[in-house]
Amino acid sequence: MRLLLTEDDAELARSLIARFRDQGYEVVHMPDGIQGLRAATEGDFDAIIVDRMLPGMEGLELVKAVRLKKATPIIYLTTMSGIDDRVRGLEAGGDDYLIKPFAFEELLARIRVMVRRQAPAASRLYAGAIEMDLVARRVTRRGRPIELLPQEFRLLEYLLRNVDRAVTRRMLLENVWDIHFDPHTSVVESHISRLRARLNAHCDIDAIQTVRGTGYRLLAAN
Repeated sequence: MRLLLTEDDAELARSLIARFRDQGYEVVHMPDGIQGLRAATEGDFDAIIVDRMLPGMEGLELVKAVRLKKATPIIYLTTMSGIDDRVRGLEAGGDDYLIKPFAFEELLARIRVMVRRQAPAASRLYAGAIEMDLVARRVTRRGRPIELLPQEFRLLEYLLRNVDRAVTRRMLLENVWDIHFDPHTSVVESHISRLRARLNAHCDIDAIQTVRGTGYRLLAAN
């Protein structure tokens, strides 16, 4: 997932960038409203985080300007906590509004919800020669059917939704197993090993790349 962070608090920005990157997200940071608007309208992002009080251009005006060109999900991150402030922010085109100070986990959850709402519901997912039919619950690679257990299917679905992106062990635990702590087991590694064996049978290209020190990546070219 690619995020745009428009925030003039350098310390907060550094902290958020580090934590998002730990989750496998790419973050572009702009320290003022003018640069933020330029990046938002010229770049492609899955979600935009906007401070209300920005130098150069106030966050409210930035969001109004973005909405003339883009439908990208936007969340405000601000100390302006009044009801009128929230109403004005949402009416300007924002999708959500989070008050500082905040918990990173809540910000992350809100962003995920916004992106899910925005994404069209697809019945098929693809990565190179791998195809997943979400309705029929069927997986093929180069036309060859691949039988998967339910948890293996969920694991592959998550990898397909993040194709060519490195996903961490923590991301897999949270999104595939709904485990929000480290259980100190090899459940991820064992399932990746079995999934890799099933996908790679009769194929000379390993579809799942191990990213040293990070996690795993499902390759688009396979």
